[in-house]
Amino acid sequence: QVQLVESGGGLVQAGGSLRLSCAASGRRFSSYPMGWFRRAPGKEREDAGEYVGAISGNGGNTYYADSVKGRFTISRDNAKNTMYLQMNSLKPEDTAVYYCAADPDGSYKDARDYNNWGQGTQVTVSS
Repeated sequence: QVQLVESGGGLVQAGGSLRLSCAASGRRFSSYPMGWFRRAPGKEREDAGEYVGAISGNGGNTYYADSVKGRFTISRDNAKNTMYLQMNSLKPEDTAVYYCAADPDGSYKDARDYNNWGQGTQVTVSS
């Protein structure tokens, strides 16, 4: 099992930036891919969450949803057991609770394939 804790959310104006962190503990950090997902206001709790992006275990490969490509950057520091999501040029439609997840059983894009989740951090982008 992997325990995950997100931090770094907050309120920012459109066009601004935020960096989210996801600290992990448990299994060897570099051994598994990780992903970021988000759930927008009004979405049902049962909704698996919108895929934002993912990163391989060694950090050499990153993947992004089209909606954030070119604005968001995922990275990880395996020495610090931490993954990051740098969000630039934020838009009001980026407002959501952001979750990190670890070690998917199948597709890194499918929230249903992840069994390890953080508690989420709120990001609010004002217009």
